[in-house]
Amino acid sequence: MDLQKEKYIIVEVLPTARNPEKGFIAQLSALKLQGITLEDRFDYRVEDHLIENEEIKRMIQYDKKDFTYVNNIYFIIEKFKQWAKDYPLILIEKEYTNAYLEDLTNKKELVYPYLEIEYNEKSFDQMIEKYQLEPSNYIVDLVYEAIIYEGNNKKKES
Repeated sequence: MDLQKEKYIIVEVLPTARNPEKGFIAQLSALKLQGITLEDRFDYRVEDHLIENEEIKRMIQYDKKDFTYVNNIYFIIEKFKQWAKDYPLILIEKEYTNAYLEDLTNKKELVYPYLEIEYNEKSFDQMIEKYQLEPSNYIVDLVYEAIIYEGNNKKKES
């Protein structure tokens, strides 16, 4: 896929447990793109009182006004399915993200091969260092910036 030209969605899932049978999606953030042009954002969270895991609850306390909050743990994934349509999904994390998005028939790929970074526990730090990005809570935005930088670097090489 050519991330500089095609339609796709960058997606980040923050679950309450790694296994969907033991948890649910606490936050789902996504960017719908046409090449490097942002078409739409998806930023949903469940209400705090639904989250028993205190660490997850603390992790998602930033920028509360920028998220749509729901009171149903199944609503986020259903809303995302409608929003994502058949766009390919570019994932930031492989195991639990795939498990939570298993019902979506969209093509799913990790972003790291496109950025020429090996996927491991240090991948995100390597991406921030490689593209000299400022750390942020908005992971999908950082990945978007890296994709833009990567495209600009390839243009310079041509």
